[in-house]
Amino acid sequence: MSGTLTGAKRAEATDARQVRSRKSLNDALLELLEEKPFDQLTIREISARAGIGYATFFRHYETKEALLGDVASEEIAGLLAMAIPILDRESSYESTLALCRHVDRHRKLWSALLAGGASGIVREEFIRQARTLPNEFQRTKSWLPVDLSVVHGTSSMVDGLAWWLTLGEDLSAEEIARILHRLIIAPLVDDARNAKV
Repeated sequence: MSGTLTGAKRAEATDARQVRSRKSLNDALLELLEEKPFDQLTIREISARAGIGYATFFRHYETKEALLGDVASEEIAGLLAMAIPILDRESSYESTLALCRHVDRHRKLWSALLAGGASGIVREEFIRQARTLPNEFQRTKSWLPVDLSVVHGTSSMVDGLAWWLTLGEDLSAEEIARILHRLIIAPLVDDARNAKV
């Protein structure tokens, strides 16, 4: 009996194997995204890079888009956590700058996520997660409905970053932070000025 696994031990082993497989798939997709656009990737390629069987892929994800959604979800959560202080008037520029520097340090990844063939999926996930952020920065006298503020701010930041990653390479993280802050963030956090418009 000592050589056999109990039901609970078998479940733990299976769970650990599933976690490893999912991590391998996530890592493989991130690596491949740095080599070519998402729409050119195949499930066979992703599975081979992950070191798992083709059929195993489908035990975890129905499509490569579902895998991308999982990968993007984690990356976006990290970026949004960094972005929360953007909504605070006193630190909004510094937070915008930190966010732009982070994207610049991970330029290949964010280029793939924001400007690649799956940018629509990533944009939707950005907005979905941004809508779940704590409402601690809601201002009671704001002229702008909070949900519209989130959708506009998130969409505009995603578009601005995607533009920078594809066309504005000659701009530094500091320069794009100034542009994005002035164009998108400052109007959203400066109610006094906007209320008079």
